[in-house]
Amino acid sequence: MKIYTKTGDDGSSSLANGQRVSKTDARLEAYGTADELNAFVGLLRCHLTEDDSAYQQTEWIQNKLFNLGAALACAPGQWLSDEDVTQLEQWIDDIQSQLPTTHGFVLPGGNETISLCHVCRTVTRRLERQIIGWCEQEECKSNEIRKFVNRLSDFWFVLGQKCGKNAGIALFLWKK
Repeated sequence: MKIYTKTGDDGSSSLANGQRVSKTDARLEAYGTADELNAFVGLLRCHLTEDDSAYQQTEWIQNKLFNLGAALACAPGQWLSDEDVTQLEQWIDDIQSQLPTTHGFVLPGGNETISLCHVCRTVTRRLERQIIGWCEQEECKSNEIRKFVNRLSDFWFVLGQKCGKNAGIALFLWKK
């Protein structure tokens, strides 16, 4: 089977239910960003060691991002749950309990791993905005999707701090 179908040459794409929509459709923008985020998470995982809990956590997140893409492509089924949101919250709380209190705004940087956490955070925030925009245009019933993506950006933020702490790199704080 060939990888190209030529069906999108007119600027349209097919949703999971067979409906054709413009490649600029808000839903396609969102799941394209979910795919982009997943690629960055894969790159981030290359910088983690397999014995680090973050390695397994990011693998779990990559699978959930595929679920999110399926949900956005309007494939029937429950793709994300409140339990997924709770899992992220538990990881965030666990990581935060190991970090010193931060006073000020953290700037991205320190090393590649920390920077990749911030790239994941910012792409997740863009994904969140796109999902909210889509929900404002169409009837969007899945609060789990919005909650999951909102918590996910917080996860990347604290993971970046954890990676810095583990590497002995001080936070870069914003100086007015």
